[in-house]
Amino acid sequence: MIAEIKRYTIKVPSNISIYYCDKTQIIIFSSPHKRRALKLKLKLVINQTKKNIQVTQNSFFSVSNHDKKNLKVLQATYVVLIKQLILEVETSFCKRLILVGVGYKAILLQISNTDVLHLKLGYSHNIYIKVPKTLKIFCLKANKFFIKGDSYTFVTQIAAVIRSYKTPEPYKGKGILYSTEKITLKEGKKI
Repeated sequence: MIAEIKRYTIKVPSNISIYYCDKTQIIIFSSPHKRRALKLKLKLVINQTKKNIQVTQNSFFSVSNHDKKNLKVLQATYVVLIKQLILEVETSFCKRLILVGVGYKAILLQISNTDVLHLKLGYSHNIYIKVPKTLKIFCLKANKFFIKGDSYTFVTQIAAVIRSYKTPEPYKGKGILYSTEKITLKEGKKI
């Protein structure tokens, strides 16, 4: 029972402020630089002196017997979401992408106060991607660039969209790769 309570208890760092409203079902995490909010379906128990949050299985609204089984899953989901929000408030996130292939280039352009990522990926046309204001893209070389932002989901989503323009193929390894990604190459046909 004690291990189960610990599993659903989240320790909050001292530099982050917590604002929780039971009526509006919202929790807000605030640091000197950023602020994030989360809409809740389950009730929380917050201990301000110990700076921890406990996610309960009690719902804000009445639940049928069939849906009570899903509350345990929802409880674990909210623990992960709250931990992710605390991490987003504390730090910024970065993804590094590498272009592998002859002639593949990434160039950052400034067009009328808007950043545009220009990609040459071996197609007959060039690809232009408008960079949102909440993100920053840094091109180190022609084949390496970073995507930096405050939201983990937004940074990974934009990185996945950019990667989808040329996913790595398994025979030569050409395409857009994450810096941590390893491609196992397949063997070609033998005559």
